[in-house]
Amino acid sequence: MSKLRKALHALGLIFRNPALLNRVLSDPGYWKEYVKKKFGMQDGFPIVGIDQLSGEPTLSADPLTFLDGGSLPTDIALLRSLAAWFKECVYFEIGTWRGESVANVAAVAKECFTLNLSDKEMKERGISDAYIQAHRLFSSGRKNITHLSGDSRYFDFQGLSRKFDLVFIDGDHHHDFVKHDTEQVISHLVHEKSIIVWHDYAYHPEELRHEVMAAILDGLPAQMHKHLYHVAQTKCAIYIGQAWNREFITGTFSSPARPEHYFSMDMKLNRIKKES
Repeated sequence: MSKLRKALHALGLIFRNPALLNRVLSDPGYWKEYVKKKFGMQDGFPIVGIDQLSGEPTLSADPLTFLDGGSLPTDIALLRSLAAWFKECVYFEIGTWRGESVANVAAVAKECFTLNLSDKEMKERGISDAYIQAHRLFSSGRKNITHLSGDSRYFDFQGLSRKFDLVFIDGDHHHDFVKHDTEQVISHLVHEKSIIVWHDYAYHPEELRHEVMAAILDGLPAQMHKHLYHVAQTKCAIYIGQAWNREFITGTFSSPARPEHYFSMDMKLNRIKKES
């Protein structure tokens, strides 16, 4: 079958079953080619070492669960380190999950806000009770954490009427969602020195997630692209604007990577109190 006939056959299948288009758009190869053609940067953002962002040889992360869907210890340590750049950091995140990230930042920030679907909305979408009950496990009851409920696609970000120092985008990771969240953050939540972090820009530190990369680039004005970085040994991309007047020593993405740093970690086991 010729390429033309294959293409026509594929279009016919998609026309008869539009849901097949979602499979095409979820293919990593599609997004890698998309980023290559549109932005010419399929090899990822410049790599910057976490040492250039922390300023300290010792990184902290507590609590941690190492469970599925959460952040790497290095992702958490990165957020805490960036929050420390601000005297009284005000933090906003999209996607609460178990509350590990916001609980960590709350230890060093003045105020934290975290947005997630309400329990009612999750139940209406057929999400299991066990999954719903896992939300906010570590963030509930902390005085400097405000929990906001809603779908980020429809949430009134402008209505918050305030700017945030550090923003963590960790909601739905499909292109249209990340693009929308990025646009809303840029339009309503940031000031000149705000730092933005996107989680799951990489599946893991050595495998880029080009769909999220494409969404970041599509969601930001072109002049901001040169201030985007991939933090080495994390799954995070960050934006640190010109207002900081910082020059970073950067590298290029490679897999397998030859790391410049390794970490030492002592782990203390803490029991979670069960609700009575």
